[in-house]
Amino acid sequence: MLLCCAWACPAEVRTLSLREAVDLALKQSPEVVLARLDEERAAQAVRLAHSPFVPRVVVGSGLAYSNGFPLSMDGSAPAPFQANATSSIFDRSQCFRVAASRENRRAAEIDVAARQDEVVYRTAETYLDAENAARIADTSRQEVAALGRVLEAVRARAAEGRELSIEVKKAELNLARARYHSDVLESNAEAARISLASLLGFEPNDQVRPAPGERAALAVPESAEAAVEAALNSSDEIRSLESKLLAKRLDVRSERAGRLPRMDLVAQYALFARFNNYARFYNSFQRNNGELGVSFQVPLWSGPAVSAAVAQAEAEAAQIQIRIRTARSRIAADTRKAWQETKQAETGREIARMDLDVSRDQVSVLLAQMEEGRAALRQVEEARTGETDKWIAFYDAASTAEKARLALLRQTGELTAALR
Repeated sequence: MLLCCAWACPAEVRTLSLREAVDLALKQSPEVVLARLDEERAAQAVRLAHSPFVPRVVVGSGLAYSNGFPLSMDGSAPAPFQANATSSIFDRSQCFRVAASRENRRAAEIDVAARQDEVVYRTAETYLDAENAARIADTSRQEVAALGRVLEAVRARAAEGRELSIEVKKAELNLARARYHSDVLESNAEAARISLASLLGFEPNDQVRPAPGERAALAVPESAEAAVEAALNSSDEIRSLESKLLAKRLDVRSERAGRLPRMDLVAQYALFARFNNYARFYNSFQRNNGELGVSFQVPLWSGPAVSAAVAQAEAEAAQIQIRIRTARSRIAADTRKAWQETKQAETGREIARMDLDVSRDQVSVLLAQMEEGRAALRQVEEARTGETDKWIAFYDAASTAEKARLALLRQTGELTAALR
């Protein structure tokens, strides 16, 4: 039955546009899901830090048999039913911990955005690889067909005695070499489709085929200075480090506030019973008992713990400041490099296009000469083979230029918006 199900459910090939692939990656990428779970954990940490300021009510029983004077149980008089309520009213140290938790939550949100940008970039890059591999494989198949026609023409001329047998062998070798190269390129295209499907979270044997059609070129900053400014202003890494630095400074203030007094609200209720001998040892007995008040705690001597914790938090804050300066310098240098590589890739694509135009014009000239009887079919097909090579070079140059634009937009923080 399992074999029948496997035979009946072959690998599925899905056709997606670049935008559809990006949207799908943002929805079901494991990396994005893990980052969102980290964000949820940071959000719950805020609630946990704020919990001392929310009243906590505990009910229970201190039921016990008393022989003689009623002794205490867990610090309270024995009672069949009792309830305690506590809540912090003034605790500066805990207030700073709550603020630090909120900054950590903000840093987690920024980390989610950074992880999404990373997933979008890898998805777009893999999509372009699959698209380019499919174009090159298709062009290679056309080259195989052209070399097949050349072989037929050479064989016909050899049968008529106008070509040597060595020319037939050369044509057969060229065709066999082109077929082998075409098979390799087809395997590469299939591997790229499988890799894209795996990145999008599909089944291991599924494939994603890029949708045909032209896309508008992605807009990039006009100058390197504008790109660097945009990268520094929108860098998720810098924003996350700045948020962590602020959280660490709040930790410093929280440790220093440990020397300040604390004030808590305290409420208690206890239901007493006569079998605990209260009437024998006290002047009067009252069944319902309660108290409501405020508890004060004034630290007089905390030892070296507070100063050590403050020094540790300050050292960690200084480390984050160094990381921020290093990140700004690195991001500026990487953005300038990405902008220069984008311009170089666009120049390379233009040169490849010009080379392709020359090759296409050469084919047109040979076609006109063949109609006039001044060129053979073999010359035309060989020229078309050369044109195929130029097409492959142009596809590679165009893919390189588009990848360079993706890398630059990734640096400036505009990639996700540009693709969606």
